[in-house]
Amino acid sequence: MGALRRLLIATARHGRLVLIAGLVAGILLPGFAGMVRGVLPELVACMLAVAALRIGPSAARGSLADIHISLRLVAVYQLLLPLVLAGAFLALGWDGTLATAMVLMAAAPSISGSPNLTIMTGHDPAPALRLMIAGVALLPLTVAPVFLLWPIFGSLGAIALASGKLLLLIGCSSAVAFVIRHRFFPQPSIETLGVIDGVSALLMAVLVIGLMSALGPAITETPGLVGLTLAAAFAINFSLQIAAYMLTGGRGHERSRVAWSIIAGNRNIALFLVALPAAITDPLLLFIGCYQIPMYLTPILLRPLYSGWAQPR
Repeated sequence: MGALRRLLIATARHGRLVLIAGLVAGILLPGFAGMVRGVLPELVACMLAVAALRIGPSAARGSLADIHISLRLVAVYQLLLPLVLAGAFLALGWDGTLATAMVLMAAAPSISGSPNLTIMTGHDPAPALRLMIAGVALLPLTVAPVFLLWPIFGSLGAIALASGKLLLLIGCSSAVAFVIRHRFFPQPSIETLGVIDGVSALLMAVLVIGLMSALGPAITETPGLVGLTLAAAFAINFSLQIAAYMLTGGRGHERSRVAWSIIAGNRNIALFLVALPAAITDPLLLFIGCYQIPMYLTPILLRPLYSGWAQPR
């Protein structure tokens, strides 16, 4: 057990490199990526539990002021932003696959790994967990105007059902993790937190392999389209993160600023795969695969931006 603990702590120390390894494996091993894709729900549940285990129930609850801020951010991130994007694209006469992907990305709640990404940048993951829960809970309400504006076909009932399932998953995973933490290590040591962070990095690396199952074959079949889609994924992801970071500066939100910025650009667009017709979602798989690259490179490429507000781990 001692050797395993040391290995996991070392994994946490090099977590950003572990994420890169997952990206590379997702591209080079399409067969394995297809296998991992079959257990994505279980991986998401485990990752949520590990994030909640590290955060603990007290930090996850936050204050009433935190709840109010989370609700306002959800309104901006998941309602105002996609409506602005949809309106701009329609005004330009652009309603193709890439435009649809970016509108859906903006309408989606936070990825389940946002607390884990926040940890890897050296910041407090609790605001990310709170904002993620709020975003999932309000998704049926925020997505309705977007779907009414954008010319795609989808069932709002299916979206509500998918959102409810994800909210239940978050609730159950967090509850189990909070009970374990309260029972076995209410005040975890630095070494214990390092072990948890190592498990988190490994889970995220395996998860991304499954999400990139469509990217590997596309690189050889349509490299030009992959390049264009990848450029769009980087542009919208990083521009949203940088904009959120700049707009929340100097407002007394230093402990939450990085978590909110990470969520601004990293959204759970894959949630819509279970709620929209295959005719709409199948063309989006390439964007979803490309989107994982800036997402998982966030702790490396944007670390210089976020390092100014590092919190003690």
